[in-house]
Amino acid sequence: MAVSIEDIKKLRAMTGAGLADVKKALTEADGDFDKAKELLRERGLAIAAKRSDRETSNGCVLVKQVGDFAAMVAIKCETDFVANGKDFVALVQEILDAAVANKCKSLDEVKALKLANGEDAATAVQQRSGVTGEKMELDGYNFLEGANISVYDHMNKHTLATMVQLNENNEDAGHKVAMQVAAMKPVALDEASVPQSVKDEEFKVAVEKTKEEQVEKAVVAAIKKAGINANLVDSDDHIESNINKGWLTREEADKAIEIRKTVSAEKAANLNENMIQNIAKGRLNKFFKENCLVDQEFQFGDGDKQSVGEWLKAQSKDLKVVAYKRFTLSAD
Repeated sequence: MAVSIEDIKKLRAMTGAGLADVKKALTEADGDFDKAKELLRERGLAIAAKRSDRETSNGCVLVKQVGDFAAMVAIKCETDFVANGKDFVALVQEILDAAVANKCKSLDEVKALKLANGEDAATAVQQRSGVTGEKMELDGYNFLEGANISVYDHMNKHTLATMVQLNENNEDAGHKVAMQVAAMKPVALDEASVPQSVKDEEFKVAVEKTKEEQVEKAVVAAIKKAGINANLVDSDDHIESNINKGWLTREEADKAIEIRKTVSAEKAANLNENMIQNIAKGRLNKFFKENCLVDQEFQFGDGDKQSVGEWLKAQSKDLKVVAYKRFTLSAD
């Protein structure tokens, strides 16, 4: 049957699909709008299945606050060309607007949201996938609820967004801390907020690294005492290369290898465990300082070296961070 231009425009407005795709769907559906919409949805699913192994390293992250509720939504896609497209960004914005209006508390709630065209958000993303021919994923959602929330879209590039909630009303402080979260990517609000499993793993790593350093220090000292340049024998590949260059004799190399073997075993068997534990604790404290928001060095102050927590107290003695959220498309 012939398909009218009015019907094509109507279905295109409902689905966001391209003119050719809409016309084809309507023709195959004999003008049945519901059937045509289903055909377009199925095309999006087919593309998603076909490209399921593709990497979605681009996309759009938007953040919004209305009153005492703020949220961020992320939709990923394959290329920056699609990510920067007006229709793609508009879809993310529509989903975010609906999520904030409905105060969604989970990604599943967001996916089930009904949009202006009557489709749920998950279906709308599938349809957009069908239009662009790229894999798309609605897989990022965070929210904060309460007073004194600040939101931040890093450089307005829609690839990194943060939200911060303070216990007092201070817009300037909230904005700057939100920028801090974007720049320094904390893993937790404070030491108490770091999961015990993370603490245990970081301490384990710190112990092993400390042991390796103590053993290596003893090995280097022994090699130097033997009159050999330790920098020339720090790896097997390096040794062979330096022999070929004439910077190291085979006899020196063999001697260094034997020293490394015997000294490593001896030192590893006689490490001072108390010293190892103390050094590891120091490393763990450094981890907290670098990765816990309130303990990080504040990046947006007046030049004085202060932690985020110290800077906040300088603004108001009781000012604190209540919560924060961060989402980025990058691999940091």
